[in-house]
Amino acid sequence: MEAAAKVKSIFVYPIKSCRGISVSQQAPLTPTGFRWDRQWMVINNNGRAYTQRNEPKLALVETELPNEAFLEGWEPTGRSFMVIRAPGMQVLKISLSKPRDIADGVSVWEWCGSALDEGAEASNWFTNYLGKPSRLVRYNAESETRPVDPKYAAGEKIMFSDCYPFMLLSQGSLDALNKLLKEPIPINRFRPNILVDGCEPFSEDLWTDIRINNCTFQGVKLCDRCKVPTINQDTGVAGPEPSETLRQIRSDKVLRPNQKQQGKIYFGQNLVWKDNLSNGKVLKLGDPVFVMRKVNSAAEAAA
Repeated sequence: MEAAAKVKSIFVYPIKSCRGISVSQQAPLTPTGFRWDRQWMVINNNGRAYTQRNEPKLALVETELPNEAFLEGWEPTGRSFMVIRAPGMQVLKISLSKPRDIADGVSVWEWCGSALDEGAEASNWFTNYLGKPSRLVRYNAESETRPVDPKYAAGEKIMFSDCYPFMLLSQGSLDALNKLLKEPIPINRFRPNILVDGCEPFSEDLWTDIRINNCTFQGVKLCDRCKVPTINQDTGVAGPEPSETLRQIRSDKVLRPNQKQQGKIYFGQNLVWKDNLSNGKVLKLGDPVFVMRKVNSAAEAAA
């Protein structure tokens, strides 16, 4: 079978809504997404998650992990840290060893539970940066479960991602969009986990079963986009694009004219990892992507 595309980039976003890390070689897989992806998030004094939708300054917060954190089987030591930087702020180091303190009443979208609290120093740092009470919390996989919408992926789980463990997008789709924009935009506007190259624009709409490095992924739902792609990830400032252009070419009215209209725009494909009981699996840059099954049009894809 001929590969439909290859993996061009892999992105991991340790803190929800903060800048991602473009991995240099590979990233370990877990059932809830790539290891380290959306394990942390910033919350307000009611325990509710901050995102770029309400705090676009989060776009400027950079995270750095040790290079070895992306090796399969690696475990942190007492000297392993996530390093956090932002304009005008001192560097913040967060131990990768799990904290002992618990924060109750933590919520993101439909989910509410407890999380691990990263303590006073992190709280003060984000409070000062955002100018409002904040805490940094880490997902507690030992006590909590956050299921994916069973309508689309029954039995699957996530940490602090919006909805699904993985989001895939093609370079061809971005290139096609950029041809229509007055000012081209980079891939970071769309915050994918997997960027593939070598396929026709919007091919990923149709993929329902793909294999990458002997791992099977299921395309479970077209990714409907919120306002975050309108936020310049270098400045934290929002504008009208690309949403205005996407509405003309990627709305449900255009792609799914005979389906119930919800006023949504789509860009990318949400994935779950199906054979996720096997340990020690990684995706690598350059891995070929094989399409095992697909639908005939975006109108037939789950959305």
